[in-house]
Amino acid sequence: MERLILQWGKESKIKNVPELFYERVRRSYGKLAYKYKGKGGKWIDVSWGEFGKKVSSVATYLIKNGIQKGEKISVLSDTRPEWAIADLAILSAGGVTVGLYPTLSPSQLEYLINHSDSVWLFVENSEKMEKVWKIRDKIPNIRKIVIFDTENCERYFDDPRVESFSRCLETEPDEKLVFDRINSDGKEDVAIIVYTSGTTGMPKGAMISHGNIISFLSSFDDFAEVLGLGDDDLSYHFLPMAHVAEHIAGFFGRINLGLSAAYATSIKAVVDEIKEVRPTIFGGVPRIFEKAYSRIKEEVAKLPQRRQKIFAWAEKVGREYVRYLNQRKPISLPLKIKYQIAYNLVLRRIKEAFGGRVKYFIAGAAPIPYEILEFMWACQLKIYEVYGLTEATVITHANTPLDFKLGTVGKPIKCIECKIAEDGEVLIKGPTVFKGYYKNEEATREAIDQDGWLHTGDIGEIDEDGFLKLKDRKKHIIITAGGKNIAPAEIENKIKAQDILISQVHVHGEGRPYLTALITLNPQEALEFAIKKNILDENEKKLAQNILEQLAEKPLSRPHGLDDLMKKISKHELIYNRVKEAVDRANQELSRVENVRKFRIFERDFYIEEGEITPTLKVKRNEIEKKFKHIFEEMYAEN
Repeated sequence: MERLILQWGKESKIKNVPELFYERVRRSYGKLAYKYKGKGGKWIDVSWGEFGKKVSSVATYLIKNGIQKGEKISVLSDTRPEWAIADLAILSAGGVTVGLYPTLSPSQLEYLINHSDSVWLFVENSEKMEKVWKIRDKIPNIRKIVIFDTENCERYFDDPRVESFSRCLETEPDEKLVFDRINSDGKEDVAIIVYTSGTTGMPKGAMISHGNIISFLSSFDDFAEVLGLGDDDLSYHFLPMAHVAEHIAGFFGRINLGLSAAYATSIKAVVDEIKEVRPTIFGGVPRIFEKAYSRIKEEVAKLPQRRQKIFAWAEKVGREYVRYLNQRKPISLPLKIKYQIAYNLVLRRIKEAFGGRVKYFIAGAAPIPYEILEFMWACQLKIYEVYGLTEATVITHANTPLDFKLGTVGKPIKCIECKIAEDGEVLIKGPTVFKGYYKNEEATREAIDQDGWLHTGDIGEIDEDGFLKLKDRKKHIIITAGGKNIAPAEIENKIKAQDILISQVHVHGEGRPYLTALITLNPQEALEFAIKKNILDENEKKLAQNILEQLAEKPLSRPHGLDDLMKKISKHELIYNRVKEAVDRANQELSRVENVRKFRIFERDFYIEEGEITPTLKVKRNEIEKKFKHIFEEMYAEN
């Protein structure tokens, strides 16, 4: 596998992302670029050469229809090939890509489209167009709306601004026109604007330049080298392209490496499709592994006692093996033999559930509980935790196959300097630090100090071996009435890891004598449990089954009738006992001052449209504290 960008420290001839892409097209013309599932259910292969032609056609269409250098174009879609094509076409036309999370409400979309000064909008399908249609008179700067999948979209074409993506693809590529525009883009030009989640206020648009991206890729590509990736390797994409990790590390990173990809058709299809395409690499978020771990534990609990004992033995051996591996201690021959038996007899089957070929996962966004990491490694499902933030062009620290330590986020990548401030905040410096927030100089000055250090807002520590361990967000640290500083994230993650039934945990305790928590339930798991345990009557069971089908297709949706069912389920004694057991187990692993003494199960999950979580499913702590103040007060008022 041939990387395009030279390793860090050497001058790269490539100055922008489109140059990187077309060089990949030239070198890998007939090789597989990506595959997607057609309407007949068959996987369709697309070569790098075909990919390049599609991008050139759309870029030509953009330029001929008036897109000027530096103009912003928004994309509202789930991750799919058209997102990738549109993105590279926008950049090839000299434009700036603005990714919009498909879960955003119409009013949130209105704000981002207008704030970013977007002039065009790419939209996935009729469902997303319905949101756009509600605000079409409130986004006056949008000159054209292009729809990827036009099924059931006939009524929208009455608007002269609306066009089909197929029309763009039919355009005859004008290579001179496109390459003249590409040559005009330098490293300092903005490539993409990524709006931050907005956990503590309105989202801010982080401007990331072509130079930021090229610097990151040139510093991080040795990670791929030590993994020994080859032409038969395949990545699997289902995380949102609106997120900087999937956009830059996932998409631009595989262009640099020449890695082929398979695009998920939907979240519902992920479990089945990974068995079909058998990927060797894909990115994940902690919740995926937490849910997988909880599901495995649930299934094991259903086995006969004899098989449960065999599983417990295999898990114990696997964990012991990983501990020696993690501590760089020599592994004795007897342990090696026992581990090989445990893996072949039991643990191998868990790896096969992920397709059987996975070499590794890259995970970020939040820490994964150590017990889950250790178990997954025991199953030879190696998760390399990384750390970064939008403002530093995605990844600044990474565990690698040659240098890792479970429970940390690794060491800085080659171009990054890192230090810990006196108050424990992680500070970053390097060529990947962003250009600033769009139309917000005050916020930019707060983020980057006069010496060029990016203030991450994260509290962490660097151990004696140089590995970074994160504790929590600086603004989230709780100071109890007794003066103890507590990082709530670790406590929340420990509780969530105990039971798949739990969706969100918000730990409260600022100025209080002890900690309390507001806990929400995972709707899918709660409904399935309620049906199985006869918590619902027959009519409610039928409604629950219907809702489960809708949630399988769209996990973050809120089907009619769900809130009423969840209100009933959340009050049931069986649910309370199950959540209490999870909290008690987590408390046993925490210090006394970190114990959650009281909790409430909220009557529904937190929702994006309610302003309670971000599109990346991070809890908006300030909003929860204000909105549910009365619940916390009630807990402290009780004996």
